[in-house]
Amino acid sequence: MSLPQRVTIVEVGPRDGLQNEAKPVPLETKVELVERLAATGLPIVEAGAFVSPKRVPQMADSVELFRQLKRRDGVRYPALVPNLLGLELAMTVGVRDIALFVSASEGFSQANIACSRAESIERLAPVAKSALAHGLRVRGYVSCVIACPYDGPTPVADVAEMGLNLLALGCDELSLGDTIGVGKPDEVRRLIEAVTKLIPADKLAMHFHDTHGHAVDNIEASLQEGIAIFDSSVAGLGGCPFAPGAPGNVATEAVLDRMERLGIETGVDRDAVAETGAWIRQKIGREIC
Repeated sequence: MSLPQRVTIVEVGPRDGLQNEAKPVPLETKVELVERLAATGLPIVEAGAFVSPKRVPQMADSVELFRQLKRRDGVRYPALVPNLLGLELAMTVGVRDIALFVSASEGFSQANIACSRAESIERLAPVAKSALAHGLRVRGYVSCVIACPYDGPTPVADVAEMGLNLLALGCDELSLGDTIGVGKPDEVRRLIEAVTKLIPADKLAMHFHDTHGHAVDNIEASLQEGIAIFDSSVAGLGGCPFAPGAPGNVATEAVLDRMERLGIETGVDRDAVAETGAWIRQKIGREIC
């Protein structure tokens, strides 16, 4: 299969990246990070999450972030929403794109959201219904698509099942996440080959963590299978607070470098992203690989 001529990069650093930082990041830094990223040509910048502040304290100021955010025309600013309360808060501050989260593994579902996979779909059904009724765009995340830190390797059938469940709720795009970053290109190809027998490739995005340094090669393998949407995080920020051994998302800079090498268009200013990466590293006081 020929490679796509253009890909869409979904920047997740302000949400999936910063959520794992133990030290509080000031609100003004978060707002500036989102605005800087949006100015680089990134079409989608996931800005926050309307989740329990006790479970994810770094996202506790998402309401105020969206209030202060100067939004650019043509840029989408999704937020993660776990329930109807979160949806209501999101809509009060003008959020038009939401993301719903499920796990392909039972162990991670219990650890992350304290319910079974089936129960997670039941919980999200009224959220999706209300969001769609209000004209919001809904994206779905499926985590642990390669392996789970609690259950081990994830059956491909379980990934497809949860993806189909999210599509049935009304999600228009699915992001399949290698949450602990253990996948290798051959595994990624097999996963996509199996899932796309049931779900069109143009409905899929891939979300890789770079735990073992395979993330960019996994992205290239995904391109070869017809995937053209990828999540990434400026400066490699992130990792899930409920996934031991998941230190960081693939860096947006590294993804842009690979796309340039392959001759694939992104519409993103790589130098501006790199400058923003250096800036946020300095702001949070540590180096990020």
